[in-house]
Amino acid sequence: MKMDTNKALIISVLLLVAVAGFSSCGRYSSSTSEDVVEQQFQEQEGESHVLGFDPDSLRCTDGKVKSGQFFSNLLGSLGMTAQQAYNLTQVCDTLFDVRTLRVGNTYKAYFSSDDQLEYLVYDRDRMHQIVFDCTEPYDLWIYEKPVVHNEKYADVTINSSLWNDMLAADVSPLLILSLSDIYAWTVDFFGLQKGDRFRVLYQETVCDGDVIAVDTVRYAVFSHSWQDFPAIMYDQQDGGNLWWNEKGESMRKAFLKAPLKFSRISSGFSYARKHPVTRKVQPHTGVDYAAPKGTPVMTIGDGVITSMKYEGAGGNTIRIRHNSVYSTAYLHLSGYAKGLKVGQRVRQGDVIGYVGSTGRSTGPHLDFRVWKNGTPINPLKMDSPPAEPLKQENMESFIQTWQSYQHQIDMIQAQSHLQTLFELL
Repeated sequence: MKMDTNKALIISVLLLVAVAGFSSCGRYSSSTSEDVVEQQFQEQEGESHVLGFDPDSLRCTDGKVKSGQFFSNLLGSLGMTAQQAYNLTQVCDTLFDVRTLRVGNTYKAYFSSDDQLEYLVYDRDRMHQIVFDCTEPYDLWIYEKPVVHNEKYADVTINSSLWNDMLAADVSPLLILSLSDIYAWTVDFFGLQKGDRFRVLYQETVCDGDVIAVDTVRYAVFSHSWQDFPAIMYDQQDGGNLWWNEKGESMRKAFLKAPLKFSRISSGFSYARKHPVTRKVQPHTGVDYAAPKGTPVMTIGDGVITSMKYEGAGGNTIRIRHNSVYSTAYLHLSGYAKGLKVGQRVRQGDVIGYVGSTGRSTGPHLDFRVWKNGTPINPLKMDSPPAEPLKQENMESFIQTWQSYQHQIDMIQAQSHLQTLFELL
């Protein structure tokens, strides 16, 4: 009996704590109250209201747009004459370009009791349907499906891969795209290790039960080797930056404008350059900086050395992966900086080698190359994001925002622990 009394007391205390926690963190329920009201309204109104006609009185068939099928012969397959189909297309120009009909998109056709096509509802995308009135005087309108904006929390620890572990945690993999953009300058998403962890407060858009977008990441913490790397959304400063680390520094880092002090650019980025040695026209997807032999060459940004070897025509070459988006290469070096090795992390401005003329070269210079998502880009036109820190007058507000996000995560985790205790009691 004494044990039952203690158990009841524990449960009562936990319930009080849980209620308090849910009250302070209620915005992270499955959906906001406004969205719930809107969804209930739509359900009460019924499909006949939102589509603009009563489907229950009509016979319905559904299908998919086939390969090689145009809007006119789709209408023909549903029973319209060529003239009727043409007349309908004449009213489509204002809202729908019939040439954008997509193979594989679904539709529903509604017929009267005498098998005349009355309405065609075409699924333009996951959120919009085009409703065609297929009887004279012909008309069409767009129905936008109701969406729900959910405030969500994800806590994912890497065991196999970020993609698989997101799915296992019932989190939309679309979140990966947002995280890879925010952490592009901090985390190498190709080098995640077992035990790495993401905790994220974010908003997602749901339509017809499917997650169609991750709208906003408000706060994230990436944990690696017992170190936390927070990303805090704060949009009260001009300049385009939205995410900052705990020091008020932009999560987007700037590259150096050039990897060395040079005298001139001897050759630019081109897909049709005549090579000075072979005299053949071939792509030169880099920029040549003329400089004296031995001029120090610096990495333009933080990164990891992926290769450091002699590469034939490129001579002594160092390749660096900066993040999951950008990588660079430094060719024709006379030598490498002392102590460097493959796999080593380097910091922006570190000397990695020296200008030379190794490989196929007419004189000392640095051939510098940049790839974005695996595609060569012109280093001179590279968009180097600004790295301006938060202004001092914004720091107090920023810290308050950060602390509120931390509190929300603490409360969510506390609720999770309480739920586990409830199950054990």
